[in-house]
Amino acid sequence: MVIEAGNLFLGFADKAPEERFDCLLKTPGLRIERIVSTGQAGAPGGWYDQPQTEWVVLLSGTAVLRFEDEPAPRILRPGDWVTIPPHCRHRVEATDTREPSVWLAVHIEF
Repeated sequence: MVIEAGNLFLGFADKAPEERFDCLLKTPGLRIERIVSTGQAGAPGGWYDQPQTEWVVLLSGTAVLRFEDEPAPRILRPGDWVTIPPHCRHRVEATDTREPSVWLAVHIEF
């Protein structure tokens, strides 16, 4: 038996040119990943359109998340979470430039 362990707040640079995506667990129908954003945002006008449900919680930093069908963006702070249904177009408009924004994302395929 292999027991894996780690710390969600260790093992990454406080500033990086790219967002970091670390897969923590992958099984059929489920993927859990840590995402570390250090000031990155999605491309202007670009949208994520995923085939699976995503549940995401912001653990540190701040972020601005926009959904195509909502009139205003959502400002996320540590502890804020959201469930994103399949094919719900969304994008990250901004992440904290002063400290890493650490996300925990759970992707679920039914």
